[in-house]
Amino acid sequence: MRLVHLDLKGAAPRVSYLEQVFPLLSQLGANGILIEYEDMFPFKGELEILKSPYAYSEDDVERIQQLAELHKLEVVPLVQTFGHVEFILKHEKYQHLREVERFPNSFNPHVPDTLALLKSILSQVIEKHRRSSWIHIGADEVFHLGEGMDSKNWMSRNKGDTGTMYLKHIKEVLGFITTQYWGLQVLMWDDMLRKISVGALQGERMGTAVVAPELGASAVPVHVAALAGIMPGARQEPVPGPVGTQVSGGHEEPQASSCCWHRYDHYSVLCELLPVSIPSLAVCLQTLVNGGFTEETKRKVLDTLGFQSMQLEQSTCEGRGAFPGAEIYHMVEQVNGHLKESILKALEEESAIKGWFSPYHRKRQFGNPRNMESFGSKVLKLHEDWESFVRDLRAHLERVYFPDTVEEWMEENINPYLDQLRDLVRDYR
Repeated sequence: MRLVHLDLKGAAPRVSYLEQVFPLLSQLGANGILIEYEDMFPFKGELEILKSPYAYSEDDVERIQQLAELHKLEVVPLVQTFGHVEFILKHEKYQHLREVERFPNSFNPHVPDTLALLKSILSQVIEKHRRSSWIHIGADEVFHLGEGMDSKNWMSRNKGDTGTMYLKHIKEVLGFITTQYWGLQVLMWDDMLRKISVGALQGERMGTAVVAPELGASAVPVHVAALAGIMPGARQEPVPGPVGTQVSGGHEEPQASSCCWHRYDHYSVLCELLPVSIPSLAVCLQTLVNGGFTEETKRKVLDTLGFQSMQLEQSTCEGRGAFPGAEIYHMVEQVNGHLKESILKALEEESAIKGWFSPYHRKRQFGNPRNMESFGSKVLKLHEDWESFVRDLRAHLERVYFPDTVEEWMEENINPYLDQLRDLVRDYR
């Protein structure tokens, strides 16, 4: 399995864009999509509060699976069951389920409502993915585990540690999946397991990656996925990275995931946008397919993406590009390379602005027209050019993303610089 992990905490693409991207992923060597919906899933009933205003509809979720099937990509839904649950625990309704009251990161595993809520969430997601033979339960980075009063009391009473407490919760989750969804195979991340002693793992029968949750229940194989160190969606991440493997039953299999983070957590800024990450993702997938990044591999990536050349060390590609979102790729390059620089140069290096149109002059609407005219046409032209460029960029982004993503990306990457120019032009006029 070569899975592309779409983490939809932010910048979730429209289904129409996935329609263009899925054939490309298949062509580049992926055979599965790991989908971490978070608040983009169309939760119903009591769980409706978890939905983003722009969440996919039930028809969208079905369409995504049809598209995946069409391009021979197996869909693996991912539901976080311990940590990374800010999108749930930020709500007042579920605040009582936090491990530590002031942090919305992780579940308190000792409150019965936690497992009841997880059963509801898992059921809704699994029911909408009945074609899938896998479910991923996340379970990574359970921050502050053991710091809550309930956990401290449990460890004291049971002479246990955070490792045994972690495994106890995971077994309860697995027990539910095993009994309710016979034959569904489970994936989980391995980082928390690395911290647990071999003795504790063997004691809980996790060492063989098989768990018998309760007497009489069938065992469920748990495939522990090592997170590949390749993250095309991350900010300023080098293009190539080590290839991860998936450990199952004590032996290694050539299975890995290529991760496209949209945020590092529910509260962080957006990472790089998916269209901008595609060249990096292509390199990662071809590296997984071929076991290394050879010249032949590089040529396949360039031909597939429509580039002439690429410099891995600089994370740059030369050429027009012929992949979905290539326009956004190039326009974001322009923003990163020129927007801030050109505006700051105009505002800070123009002597007539510094000497005759300072914040003091602007605040009091006081200036000498002779000096102002010396920089006016240049500043107005710069402003007009960037506004025109940003209108085009916004139009391209709106084809791929929902309005909240477009606004956030503009707010983070464009407005801090363009607003300074806009203010200067307003005062000049």
